[in-house]
Amino acid sequence: MPKAKRALTKYNGLYQTNPGLSLIMLLALFSLGGIPPLAGFFGKFFLFMAAAQKGFYLLVLIAVLNTIISLYYYLLVVKAMFLNRSDNTVEKFKCDFPTRLALGICVAGIVITDLPVLSLKV
Repeated sequence: MPKAKRALTKYNGLYQTNPGLSLIMLLALFSLGGIPPLAGFFGKFFLFMAAAQKGFYLLVLIAVLNTIISLYYYLLVVKAMFLNRSDNTVEKFKCDFPTRLALGICVAGIVITDLPVLSLKV
């Protein structure tokens, strides 16, 4: 089995033992993939629009194709966490308060940073 495939199987069944962490990772992966209305979508959208306005159409096309390819790989991780079953599931992970606070700030950043953008009238 290839090394990358072995690493991906380590996420199998993560949702059953660590649902909170799985949902945070899902949110982060969807934001990286540019799924609306998360912060990653608006970051990519404004970047692609600015490049298109300057006439860099080939660069925008390459970036969009790269986004589609990366989304496929992000969805493989999501599939492993939520749909794949494993006999050797990941143990329940307990994190301390500073770690929970950091994760909460990250989630807030992913969700809240796009609220002002949603209120813009284009």
